[in-house]
Amino acid sequence: MRRADRLLQIIQIMRRYRKPVSGNTIARELEVSLRTIYRDIDTLMTDGVPIRGEAGVGYVLGEGYDLPPLMFKADEIEAVVLGLEWVKRQGDAALVRAAEDAIAKVGTILPKDLKPVLFDAGLVVPPSFRKIEDNIDVSQIRRAIRENRKISFEYIREDGAQSKRIVWPLAIAYFEATRLAVTYCELRHDFRAFRTDRMENLEPLQEKFPPRRKALLKQWWEREKCNN
Repeated sequence: MRRADRLLQIIQIMRRYRKPVSGNTIARELEVSLRTIYRDIDTLMTDGVPIRGEAGVGYVLGEGYDLPPLMFKADEIEAVVLGLEWVKRQGDAALVRAAEDAIAKVGTILPKDLKPVLFDAGLVVPPSFRKIEDNIDVSQIRRAIRENRKISFEYIREDGAQSKRIVWPLAIAYFEATRLAVTYCELRHDFRAFRTDRMENLEPLQEKFPPRRKALLKQWWEREKCNN
């Protein structure tokens, strides 16, 4: 790998992590010595790249710094295409439109020689013949998650029993046939996951829930791992 390419790759690795990333982690991925990484990071910092940290502790890329959009590699473009094609198959109507717009936007910034990788990629996401359609607009749940707002809905269980719920939406899990809204349920005072195809009369509420969504989601996930 050329040194210029390695410097860009170091920046990309730092962008991938939200917490400080150690020099050893970068060195292992790039298959070079730790001393080489330290020297490269010193070069980047001298050139004005806002890297914070130190040897033995880890490094963080400062906010506001970005790589030029044309630095996509073919593998990266194919990863984007595959993900967006899956969204077009499995997402709600608003996500499908967003995926189509995202592909178009990426296409406008790619150099000519990489456009075929985007628009003629040999990657296929087969249609899901088992997908169960929703009776609600799932995009309203996604918006409520972003805004930390409660939602209310009527839920129909498999046995036909109905209940009214007010929940704190934490995440949406996408499966081949169904989607699950991971929530904290005020009725049960506990975490509950609801199939979106069994939800009716969804209503986003103005009332917000405590801004601890990430902590709650982590707590739910840890419990799920223990149960499984």
